Amino acid sequence: MIIGVPKEIKNQEFRVSIIPSFAEKLINNGHSVFVERNAGLNAGFPDEEYIKVGATVFDVADEIWDKSELIVKVKEPLPIEYNKIKEKHILFTYLHLASNQKLTEALINSGATCIAYETVQNNNGQLPLLAPMSAIAGRMSVLIATNLLQKKYGGEGILASGIPGVEPGNITIIGAGNVGKNAAFIAKGIGASVTVIDTHQHTLNSIDKMFGGRVKTTFYSESKIAELIEKTDILICSALIPGAITPKIISRNTVGNMKKGSVIIDVSIDQGGCCETSKPTTHDAPYFVVSGVLHYCVTNMPGAYPQTASIALNNATHQYIEQIANLGLKDALQKDSALRFGLNIYKGNITCKPIAKSLKLEYKDLNHSKR
Repeated sequence: MIIGVPKEIKNQEFRVSIIPSFAEKLINNGHSVFVERNAGLNAGFPDEEYIKVGATVFDVADEIWDKSELIVKVKEPLPIEYNKIKEKHILFTYLHLASNQKLTEALINSGATCIAYETVQNNNGQLPLLAPMSAIAGRMSVLIATNLLQKKYGGEGILASGIPGVEPGNITIIGAGNVGKNAAFIAKGIGASVTVIDTHQHTLNSIDKMFGGRVKTTFYSESKIAELIEKTDILICSALIPGAITPKIISRNTVGNMKKGSVIIDVSIDQGGCCETSKPTTHDAPYFVVSGVLHYCVTNMPGAYPQTASIALNNATHQYIEQIANLGLKDALQKDSALRFGLNIYKGNITCKPIAKSLKLEYKDLNHSKR
């Protein structure tokens, strides 16, 4: 199979979808890997490393799209890329379609097969391709938020860790999944007072066990959110319903009750965000202020650490890319139920129910979609 690796064009997106060591493995299995020039450079993988393992480097993206069957990206196609996507393509990347009607319509009209990293789901309900980026975003969220608390950014001027004789800051984390656990890991590590909120008792139990009771846990309710929010210095939002739009857990009025200069990191922004006041931002202009509260809503947070993120992503995606390349799409989908969960669009049909529901579009079961 011919596998294409275009250079990412999203704002300050420096990750690369296939690193040289994995490209070499694919090539040794009889596949061709076509890489756009400098696609891996900012992640620490220059063109020479791809050429050394037998990949072909092309100067422009159009050549990659025109020649490849399987297109492996990191982030969703941007409007300038829509017309490059053809019926012959298998597109494998983060898509987050539930919050992006225009992209969804473009992919439907293309006739391409589109598999989203974030909805690949194993039998345990885990999201193996979302997990590594969630871990990075969770850890980043605390580091970014503590920085934004500096007065020069409009923050409260509180050192979240505190010092002897001075109370630490209060960090509230909504969602005890991979983002929440990793955010709690860093937050507790710096000495902050940490509370994790979730709707599932078993996830709260896992937080309690992980941190030996040193992180406070509470079951989600609107009244509990309202109680905590008034004393929160950093709010990290990481609620997730796989494939679906994120519910608006934090209302505009609730944000208005937060302390002036406090910080919201809405990690859920890819799927629409947890806060009514959230809107997507970029690494160039990462935050904005509503009701005196700083909002950080960058949609590709791990792109800031591209070498770590690219390696972590490849560690997770390689087995699925190999299955598609080695077996072909049909057999790979039949063999792996996790990959079937990842299938979002197949030949003009939405095959992921949460996406169809979120966008009010028709859903077709894979077994009844056009072949």
